[in-house]
Amino acid sequence: MARIFDVIEYPDEMRDVLVKRFPESGPGDFRIGSQLIVRESQAAVFFRDGQALDVFGPGRHTIATANIPRLIDLIGKAFNERTPFPAEVYFVSMREFVDRKWGTPQPIIVRNPGMGLGVALLQGFGTYSYQVADPQQFVTQLVGSFGVYRTNDIEDRLRAVLLSDLTDLLGETAANHSVVELIGMVNELSAGVRAKAQDHFASLGLTLKSFLIANLKPSDKSAEELRNMGMLDMATYTQLQAADALRDAAQNPSGGAGLTAGIGAGLGVGNVLQQSLQGMTGAQAQQQAGGAPALPDVMTPSEAASFLKVSEEDVIAAIEAGDLKARKLGKAYRISKKALEDFLNG
Repeated sequence: MARIFDVIEYPDEMRDVLVKRFPESGPGDFRIGSQLIVRESQAAVFFRDGQALDVFGPGRHTIATANIPRLIDLIGKAFNERTPFPAEVYFVSMREFVDRKWGTPQPIIVRNPGMGLGVALLQGFGTYSYQVADPQQFVTQLVGSFGVYRTNDIEDRLRAVLLSDLTDLLGETAANHSVVELIGMVNELSAGVRAKAQDHFASLGLTLKSFLIANLKPSDKSAEELRNMGMLDMATYTQLQAADALRDAAQNPSGGAGLTAGIGAGLGVGNVLQQSLQGMTGAQAQQQAGGAPALPDVMTPSEAASFLKVSEEDVIAAIEAGDLKARKLGKAYRISKKALEDFLNG
């Protein structure tokens, strides 16, 4: 014989649980007169035959036709008030879920006119918090017949919504602000994403309580990764690859100390996008104008440095460290086109 429940409760703090179904599977047999206990920061949604009949707030409630008006029509007047009936109760956490993490798994592309490629790649991370605003809507929209519905069952979806709205907002804002200005507008962007995402959260029965951008910065993707993403032409790829090579040599104890002079030890390629590409002239400019790349067969260290967008001292340090092959004529070095290409290709 099925168990008949006289007390319906879920005595749990629900720290990572949004919804708990009672019983966890199948219908429960409840009596008219059963006690429903709802704790602080909980709400209880009463279901029968897939229909929500009522929502209860914190406190002790007696299940009766008086506080579930539609129940008498479902049971029928032919039965006395002690007759058990099948139903389910969904306990919903009404607490605010705070310090939820979000981040950009892939860089966000924004327009950056007049600098480098004309676009920039931004990465960011931060926190957000949310709360159930409409328990009945949340259960009917998302939970279905799940016995337990946890925070990780929905947060991938919430993060996708937030990242989509952040991408959209950055695209709109970049039309009137430079990338440097965008990075300094984290408070304004945070408020904008929160406003844009509210309607989607509300459609799920949720409220987005806060959205904070803790950090927004140029991407640290390497030149190779950017090229694989289809973001770089060959000329720009060559320049960034040179910056990568010099950076790696600077981090290598066997490399020359002078390699850090022009770009700084450990600088990410995301920063080089704003530093080395803004001076995009010479070979790349000629190539964009329809001419041939201005890379001669033999170069001085100064000419090689101009092409690589680094200082002449960096090039000489690379030569003296043996990383870049060159011929010394008297007191001057000469570098062949092939030697420079071999250096860039590692």
